Amino acid sequence: MMIEVDYRFPPGVDAEKQAKVIAVGQTAGTWDARFAHREAALREHLGEVIGVKTEASTGYSIATVRFPLTNVENDISSLLTMIFGKYSMAGAAKVVAVRLPRSYGLSPKLGISGIRERLGVFDRPLVMAIFKPALGLSAADHAGILKEVAYAGLDIIKDDEILGDLDTAPTLQRLEACRQVIDEVKQKTGRTVLYAVNVTGNADKLVEKARLLVQVGANALLLNVLPYGFSVLQALAADEQINVPIFTHPALAGALCAAPDHGMAYSVILGTLMAHGGADAVLYPAHYGSLPFDAVEEAKIKDSLRDRNVFPVPSAGIHPGIVPKAIADYGNDVILNAGTGIMDHPDGAASGVKAFFEALERVEKQDFDEVPDGALKRALEKWGKG
Repeated sequence: MMIEVDYRFPPGVDAEKQAKVIAVGQTAGTWDARFAHREAALREHLGEVIGVKTEASTGYSIATVRFPLTNVENDISSLLTMIFGKYSMAGAAKVVAVRLPRSYGLSPKLGISGIRERLGVFDRPLVMAIFKPALGLSAADHAGILKEVAYAGLDIIKDDEILGDLDTAPTLQRLEACRQVIDEVKQKTGRTVLYAVNVTGNADKLVEKARLLVQVGANALLLNVLPYGFSVLQALAADEQINVPIFTHPALAGALCAAPDHGMAYSVILGTLMAHGGADAVLYPAHYGSLPFDAVEEAKIKDSLRDRNVFPVPSAGIHPGIVPKAIADYGNDVILNAGTGIMDHPDGAASGVKAFFEALERVEKQDFDEVPDGALKRALEKWGKG
């Protein structure tokens, strides 16, 4: 079994030469007569260029390099070091695709099917909110917001990614306050609401902290994978005591992916690597949201995630008016994640949730033109359609 990687080179770069540099330099390297007796073993670790194609209209080239699976440790960190470690500093080149054996890395513990089972919701998209304002709220404030949106029908809420274990609302205090609301909603309505608590801290304490959060009642976790590292994600995903879904945030992805001729494609980082890293649900920008994002890359991310039962979570600027487009792109297996699109509804956060459910209902009935007075109409008046 092998690993294949596509590298894209801009015009003016000798793609075949650079691909050979990668195949050799990122694997066994060269050797001389001193190691002739080890040649057979050394060759087993060499990469191989299996193809180079140049697009005549643009001058861009795609080179595919095949790497031996024996060179890595079935994790994302050693994979990244092999396929693009030192060479990432060598000049213009972008990793645009990584093809891994299905068994490589980790699969989600829960993923799409498991999250749906925990929520008891199987036949529609899920609706997710973000606590806003992001910073400065007390634990009691978080509980108050959660109570409002939970009784309105919300499925999932998460901390903002920049909210750490801060004095204004320490993580354990937020969880304790919100857990009381979750338990009350369950008792009174029978519904489960997931709260993805942001896990932060130094690596030597982070897994221990996640275990503690689960022990005291966390039913979901949020991780900023790129700042903390894929090895942290894999440690959380592999831990038997952490038996709750892990939602991953794309913070820092732009620094790795946005440059046209350097770094790695968003679909590699937020699709392939998250899907093989043990994530249960992955957040990333939607192309019709508030951040510039390519629809083709978004579709690749969606497909990579779903192929491994990972929930796609298009985010950033999601509001009720984009629901028809989102459902056309994703169907039912999607989590619609809104921050201001729920919290800043003119009639309050509960109406923001109701507007999403009204939008889902009207899309199902194929009737999104004449919207009557209510939460959805007020949302459309503020944010528009699409």
